[in-house]
Amino acid sequence: MAKVQSSNLGYPRLGEKREWKKALENYWNHKISEEQLLSETKELRLRALKKQQDKGIELIPVGDFSFYDHILDTSITFGIVPKRFNYETGKVDLDTYFEVARGNDGAVASEMTKWFNTNYHYIVPELVDAKPQLTENRALFYYEEAKKELGIDGKPVLVGPITYLKLAKGNDDFKGLLDQLVPLYGQILKELQDAGAKWVQIDEPYLATSFDKEELALFEGVYASFKNVAPDLKIELQTYFESLDYFEEVVKLPVDAIGVDFVHDHGESIEALEKFGFPEDKILAAGVIDGRNVWRADLDAKLGLLERIVKIVPKDRLIVQPSSSLLHVPVTKASEPDLDGVLLGGLSFADEKLVELVALTKALNGEDVTAEFVDAKEALAAINGSHHRNNAEVQEAIRNLENVEVKRDLPFAERIKLQHEWLQLPLLPTTTIGSFPQSPEVRKKRSDWLKKVITDAEYEKFIETETERWIRIQEDLDLDVLVHGEFERTDMVEYFGQKLDGFQATKFGWVQSYGSRAVRPPLVYGDVAFTEAITVKESVYAQSLTDRPVKGMLTAPVTIINWSFVRDDVPDYVVANQVGLALRKEVEALEEAGIRVIQVDEPALREGLPLKHSRWQKYLDDAVYSFKLTTTSVKNDTQIHTHMCYAEFEDIIDTISALDADVISIETSRSHGEIIETFEKVGYDKEIGLGVYDIHSPRVPTTGEIQENIRRALKVIDARQFWVNPDCGLKTRKEKETVEALRDMVNATKEIREAYKVTK
Repeated sequence: MAKVQSSNLGYPRLGEKREWKKALENYWNHKISEEQLLSETKELRLRALKKQQDKGIELIPVGDFSFYDHILDTSITFGIVPKRFNYETGKVDLDTYFEVARGNDGAVASEMTKWFNTNYHYIVPELVDAKPQLTENRALFYYEEAKKELGIDGKPVLVGPITYLKLAKGNDDFKGLLDQLVPLYGQILKELQDAGAKWVQIDEPYLATSFDKEELALFEGVYASFKNVAPDLKIELQTYFESLDYFEEVVKLPVDAIGVDFVHDHGESIEALEKFGFPEDKILAAGVIDGRNVWRADLDAKLGLLERIVKIVPKDRLIVQPSSSLLHVPVTKASEPDLDGVLLGGLSFADEKLVELVALTKALNGEDVTAEFVDAKEALAAINGSHHRNNAEVQEAIRNLENVEVKRDLPFAERIKLQHEWLQLPLLPTTTIGSFPQSPEVRKKRSDWLKKVITDAEYEKFIETETERWIRIQEDLDLDVLVHGEFERTDMVEYFGQKLDGFQATKFGWVQSYGSRAVRPPLVYGDVAFTEAITVKESVYAQSLTDRPVKGMLTAPVTIINWSFVRDDVPDYVVANQVGLALRKEVEALEEAGIRVIQVDEPALREGLPLKHSRWQKYLDDAVYSFKLTTTSVKNDTQIHTHMCYAEFEDIIDTISALDADVISIETSRSHGEIIETFEKVGYDKEIGLGVYDIHSPRVPTTGEIQENIRRALKVIDARQFWVNPDCGLKTRKEKETVEALRDMVNATKEIREAYKVTK
């Protein structure tokens, strides 16, 4: 009988309790040896594989593990290491690997940016002077390890060469580099075939973006070459995160299986399949379980979709899988026994998604899975029918949005004069982005408080003491606009999720953001409502300690929803507007309490752009609206700041201006000042802070490096517009390096102020 198979595309690296993160950081801090690191991570890796095996997944990915990032792994595999790290040839040692990602005393880290439209960051390959060579066959190592240790005949996972090069910088000779890489990939595939591997998964998510149709010829040539060198190895060409603009052509590429996202495709994949059909010599790997969100699947609806698919693709040529790697979701909801039962029933983390995949596969194969389907149906009915998703007041407010004014009273050119009058800041004012180091002591006090080891009063006193200490540090450094440090906050999104109705924090819902940095995205499971002031107490206390202005600090709607797991029963823009209405009340409360500089951060706006250009404008218009819904009710002399993280901003500079924030801070250091090129081309009429040093690296920048970044910016940005700040919050840094770096920043700024006075 024809049989459908189940497959997975990737599994979370972190471990259920962040064991991976702890091992890495212990190694970086010289608490464990390299041998111990390798041992601990191997145990985690094998545990994840065994779990997939035990749950009944038939095609289990191997080689999806990483010590930092899978794009960095690809670079290292081919010896693509920037010259400043003094690499010559051969296998790249682990310390050099980490230095590329994190920098060292003599070399800045490689740029880091978002993986398509997710909150995962990858290390951008630097291809200038690159001479690719195969340094090690990682895929083969992990394939043989799984086979030897667990008897798993796994499916090695590789990042495809075209996607890899498209995500790199310095690839002026794209075709030449591709021609160099293809034989090296071919060697990897040939060695896998010789070792007995039956399948290999090659990820080419670039295929789900907007690109010129002529580029398909590149894929045709590359994958024909791969089939020629390893004819007995089945290649699954994997796409995800969107539908395929050229579905008819992509499914004809010379591979054995095509992986298609049937979740984040706006319904276009099934329409294309029914319109164009599917080749009789290929397997369709249908991504029907959401790999990026945590809500339980409607198994009846998913089965209905699969039944439409099998009318075109026979069962023996169908694989059921997630829409993408499960890297983007937490490990298991079994770690959350304290959650409300209705909410818990509606959740599905990585382990639960494996169960859903197997249930759908069994259903298609005629096995009885009635119990699983009934349980899913009842759980979804319970959460959708709960009062959390039926808040009449919130829903009425959304219906009446047309009556809400979303425009400042005065244009920027007029209100900035009022702000300058009271702020009385020097040329090139200095500030930070918001957070200060979350030291071991801060984390210990929070843990003790949560465990009720210390009282509320004791915890609040500690937060006040730490806030005052850092206010004094900022004054001593002579920063111009201060922040309270956010010592009460675990995370810039999670914190607000703990304070607004409709959100739920988790205990172990960790996902990887970059390197060892893990975040716990809150669950937006119901209608969002403001209940009480969130940040006013801490902001007012900090302002009472100093005569210098202290910024109130909020996270904006689009970032909150992009960095949360958002309910999937209503459109995202509806949730963003609910958040905007709630935060509007918080902004008004801050202003009423005397906080006159308010930063509303939108670091995730650019990363959330749809992969298809045709969907950009709707997304950007919705983002601007929810931001202005949050910020525009303030007085003209209240200064609104915002902040954005690593991204290519040229495409959205008009949107940035449309936000109508008085001051925006943008990262420039890790991308080596490349954002400044945007302002060379288009200009900007509001005030702007360009991050002048990289906070994601432990190295302390020199005054000269910071001055170089400032001077380059001043070539295209008027000094009267320009603020000086680090490129992001400082919570992940240690105190000593933070103070030293900020001192260098302030000193560099003062020297340039003096020089500016002379030259002007």
